Amino acid sequence: MTTVTDHHDEIDLDLDREATLIARAAACAPALAANAARYDQAGEWVQESYAAVRDAALLRIAVPAELGGDGATIREVAMVQRELAKACGSTALASAMHQHVTLFTAWRYRRGLPGAEATLRRIADDGIVVVSTGGGDYTDPAGFARKVDGGFRVDGRKSFVSQAPEGAVLSTMFCFEDDQRGLRVLNMAVPFASPGVTIVGNWDTFGMRGTASHDVTFEDVFVPDERVLADRPHGTLDGPLQVISSIAFPVIAAVYLGVAEGAYAHAVASCSSRPTDQSTQRRIGLMAHRLRVAGWALDGALAVVGDDPTPSMETVVAVMAAKREIALAAVEVCDVAMSLGGGAAFRKGSVIERAVRDVRAASFHPFDPETTLVHAGRHALGLPCDRPRAWGAS
Repeated sequence: MTTVTDHHDEIDLDLDREATLIARAAACAPALAANAARYDQAGEWVQESYAAVRDAALLRIAVPAELGGDGATIREVAMVQRELAKACGSTALASAMHQHVTLFTAWRYRRGLPGAEATLRRIADDGIVVVSTGGGDYTDPAGFARKVDGGFRVDGRKSFVSQAPEGAVLSTMFCFEDDQRGLRVLNMAVPFASPGVTIVGNWDTFGMRGTASHDVTFEDVFVPDERVLADRPHGTLDGPLQVISSIAFPVIAAVYLGVAEGAYAHAVASCSSRPTDQSTQRRIGLMAHRLRVAGWALDGALAVVGDDPTPSMETVVAVMAAKREIALAAVEVCDVAMSLGGGAAFRKGSVIERAVRDVRAASFHPFDPETTLVHAGRHALGLPCDRPRAWGAS
């Protein structure tokens, strides 16, 4: 029988593990911070910083312990990515895409779904990186699949494929026209080494410039049947995609919160060495306030999600609400930080200047802030809210 003491011991162990994982991420910070401006200005992949994260064994933390990882929870992974983001948003965001796919693969492993264990063992033992195209695909994927003997042939072009130069396997989706069921979505695992897969190399953006989120093209790529992981309705935020959203977006949102916290820390440090007036004090208080509430939003969403989420639109609504709060707060905090930093913060190479640009990317992950409100309103009114492209007057 589990006693109260046993329960408290479990909580203490969880807190110890979270603190240990965050400490490992913090130990990477000097290397990430030293490289961040150089990669940002060149618009190049954060290769050395990513290697530092890999060398700290942080890319396998979400793999279950019995398969060679740390068995980190969704919350623990989010806190690690938040810590990394304080030093380099691009490194944190890129690695977050690997982390959330790993977390979902662990979710699949716990349910005995095919291919999950093998992928997790390769992440732990071989250090492979898995790459997602889900943010650009979501309910309406780019590209099409056609059935052939033993599998499918796929064609298409995917955008926002973060950490593309580092990836071994793409977790991706293609539309498929089924004769009986109509248009479907097939979730697939496609090795980057597959003939016909090409990284375009076109990532040149305002912010998150080091993520190497290039386009990837697929030209007559063969995908065997065993690499088809799901067959889902097209255009629908269905059960599996609800779980994916519940896992992925707290981890992604945590990155933007971390970027804003890093900018805040630099702004406070710049003000601490000189006398401050009431206006300065108020702006620092505003930043602290917005970050505190955004942190509560993330904590609340993670509490709703838990360690092993089941399909739930209510959970998606909670996660999207937190992501929206963090996206808006991060922009305001970074803008205020620049106003306090003055001319030095406006210069290229400034931590604050880079943060101002990086946090703008938060709104490009589905749902954007306005769509989040429509989705929440439809859910509250009992209206259908699982087909975003079909929303209209109803």
